[in-house]
Amino acid sequence: MLSKTKVKYIQSLGHKKRRDEEQVFIAEGPKIVSELLLEPDMKVIEIFALAEWLLQNPLPANIPRLIVTEEELEKITQLSTPNKVMAIFQQPKAIVDIITKDKWVLLLDGIQDPGNMGTIIRIADWFGIKQIICSHECASIYNTKVIQSSMASIARVEVLVTDLLPWINQHADCNYYAASLEGKDLTSMGKLKKGIIMIGNESKGLNPSLLAKANILITIPRIGKAESLNASVATGIILSHLV
Repeated sequence: MLSKTKVKYIQSLGHKKRRDEEQVFIAEGPKIVSELLLEPDMKVIEIFALAEWLLQNPLPANIPRLIVTEEELEKITQLSTPNKVMAIFQQPKAIVDIITKDKWVLLLDGIQDPGNMGTIIRIADWFGIKQIICSHECASIYNTKVIQSSMASIARVEVLVTDLLPWINQHADCNYYAASLEGKDLTSMGKLKKGIIMIGNESKGLNPSLLAKANILITIPRIGKAESLNASVATGIILSHLV
């Protein structure tokens, strides 16, 4: 049975400040919890699950778990509908910097929608991109909706959150490719040297100061009349051509 103190604690993890203080994040649902438990670098703090889920998914004896009812799960869920199991995981150790030599890296500026942010992490994982650089204006990578959208990819992709312009100035020897409506047709370009792929805010695009740092502006050719593409969709299309 969940105590009131435990309920309040779990509910408090819906706030970024509290998650960062505790260095934890929440994952919900059978698929994502099961996948994260298989990741060797993921440390689970505690699991809250319906009895049926625990019967179907035997856990190692050293993993703390608590049987909860559907009503209790509803009290602590961060989602609109609870789904059998919730787990609290320890956040992976934050990275200080990344190695950019001979690899593709994503740089994200102001991706504020958690669904987009999580999907981009998952897309990066699909294409074998291991590291992402984010501005402080991006959605928190441990936001519950980001975790849900990224699935277990959050365990396989490192994310550095930093001030982008100083970071770019410190890594001026990299190749920077900025997604822009004014860019060159990506599909007509030959093989490009590996480098940093810059993706901007869903509605505003890249900050002009960052755009000015790009070596090449690239764009996805538009056939219809849509004004723009969703940031995660654009990222997937760009990576499918470059990687």
